[in-house]
Amino acid sequence: MLIARVIADPDTLETRLDAFAAEVADGPVPMAHAAMLDFCGDVLQIESPGDDMAAMRAALDVHFPGSDGLIARDEIRVPDVFVSDMDSTMIGQECIDELADFAGLKDRVAAITERAMQGELDFKSALRERVGLLEGLPEDAIDRCLAERIRPTDGARALVDALKSRGCRTVLVTGGFHHFADRVGEQLGFERVVGNRLEVSGGKLTGRLVSAITDSGTKKTVLEEEMARRGAGAVSMAAGDGANDIPMLETATYGMAYRAKPKARAAANGWIDRGDLTAVLRLLDFA
Repeated sequence: MLIARVIADPDTLETRLDAFAAEVADGPVPMAHAAMLDFCGDVLQIESPGDDMAAMRAALDVHFPGSDGLIARDEIRVPDVFVSDMDSTMIGQECIDELADFAGLKDRVAAITERAMQGELDFKSALRERVGLLEGLPEDAIDRCLAERIRPTDGARALVDALKSRGCRTVLVTGGFHHFADRVGEQLGFERVVGNRLEVSGGKLTGRLVSAITDSGTKKTVLEEEMARRGAGAVSMAAGDGANDIPMLETATYGMAYRAKPKARAAANGWIDRGDLTAVLRLLDFA
């Protein structure tokens, strides 16, 4: 059985639901039941006896474009573990791009970042190339960048606080840097932070990283580690926006693609295209 929840334009919801039901009637995911979660709410729940999640997703994308949604095979509930990407997910910026602006290299670095997020470049080599361009930048540029450029995504703190209030373990894991992530994690209330470390010598960035690179494999491993601690039957949720998040999104019970690149969105069973991060709470049926 599949359960789908969708937040869409209320003015066209009934018409779109009728068209959706007609399309799937004779297919692998016929609609068995549909109703709003709350009488005065805006979250539509659709149930199907089918098991073809890809077919359900394709039909929802056609009939509810520009929506927020989540598809699951079991009853949707509050996760036990939440692991999230940072850049362009929990914050609205790419830290390395903003930091590069202080070195007059933003356009050059941002172009590499975009290609890496689209899955066109190997993440590790792209990261090393971008970090190398920052060689000689004063370490205090990081503090200025944090103060002047870095802002939480709308709803980020509310999402973390709400999940923690229900006993959910929250982890921020990023292909970015601890110089930023530690403070963002503290500001948003995350209980654990995992990221890369910039090497600093004499008060300046050396253009190198300290220790192993946090990449897509690391993100997936962190999710699996946290789930193992919770034991059998635990439910996980991950959030991200780029190709580096795909293994984590695919592994999680609920993979939420936030304003994501096409490849990341296609890999997830949840998506936020319309609202802010509090839409996740509405899809989870928080009061």
